[in-house]
Amino acid sequence: MGIITAILILSFLIFFHELGHFLIARAVGVKVEVFSIGFGKKLFCKQFGTTNWCLSSIPLGGYVQMKGQDDLNPTIKNYDEDSYMSKTPLQKIAILLGGPGFNILLAFLIYLFISFYGWTKLAPNVGQILANSAAVNILQKNDLIVKIDNYKITTWDDIKKAVDNSPIPLHLVIKRNNKLMKFDITPKIMTTKNIFGENVKRKLIGISPSGKLIIIHYHDPLTALKVSFDETISQSVLIFKSFEKLITGAIGLNNVSGPVTIVKVTSDAAHYGIVPLLLLTALISVNLGILNLLPIPALDGGHIMFNLYELIARKPINEAIMIKLTIAGWGILGSLMFLGLFNDMVRLTSGS
Repeated sequence: MGIITAILILSFLIFFHELGHFLIARAVGVKVEVFSIGFGKKLFCKQFGTTNWCLSSIPLGGYVQMKGQDDLNPTIKNYDEDSYMSKTPLQKIAILLGGPGFNILLAFLIYLFISFYGWTKLAPNVGQILANSAAVNILQKNDLIVKIDNYKITTWDDIKKAVDNSPIPLHLVIKRNNKLMKFDITPKIMTTKNIFGENVKRKLIGISPSGKLIIIHYHDPLTALKVSFDETISQSVLIFKSFEKLITGAIGLNNVSGPVTIVKVTSDAAHYGIVPLLLLTALISVNLGILNLLPIPALDGGHIMFNLYELIARKPINEAIMIKLTIAGWGILGSLMFLGLFNDMVRLTSGS
């Protein structure tokens, strides 16, 4: 059941991505000939209006085929009024941004729904206290951190932000045995690992969470919108940083995952409830949006790059160069897909 759920979610994310391309294309007057979920042999097709809607045999992707556009043969030209090629560079860029934009929009809407439904967060209760840390002999296990300087602490995530941005010493308000108490703590500069496994120096007070979970509801619409927007931006920035770390070699190529891992993780999340599954869906949606914005020919970002060149140079890119870059782009994508599948197989065989 989990695998079916994972495939349905991936198919929906792909559908939503292609829907963005479709709606913007139709808005600027481009005929969409085929809207396909999946690649390969077409299993089912139905004509609605001027578009042939299809479900294909390999559900790991999808595409909209617009009149006058063919990624597999970019030399094909058609300048009819309802053709993609007849549109201005700005109109083409709008179409290309439609897919990634819809994926990012979907993530935002999911976060907005969770904001009202309820976020599951770690409570700001102290668990373990590290030996020789700043918190030793000051804080105790199960202390509830209420405030750090001017920062109100609602969840465990708030503590890091408060510690990073507050002057030393920190002024803490905690609740212990239903009594509010105040303490001053001078954090120590210590070496720890960031999310990418890199050693970084940070101000630490030396505590870990107790593991207690709380549900946070954002009933105020403006607060819910801000929280959802901030989460979407935060995840987008994190993905860009991940690509940067991958390119510079700060994180290894063994961290690249393929569709098998995505399906497995999605299947696992489905067993933990609706909120974890929705959070993972939003994360994959942002990934899909950002990935397609990379300036790799054959991706939306590559086509945006071509159109930006045409907009600046006031002439289209040389056809021979575009073909070579497109072939190179497919080569890069193929290599990444092979690497992801290879890493998937290694993880499966090693049981990790």
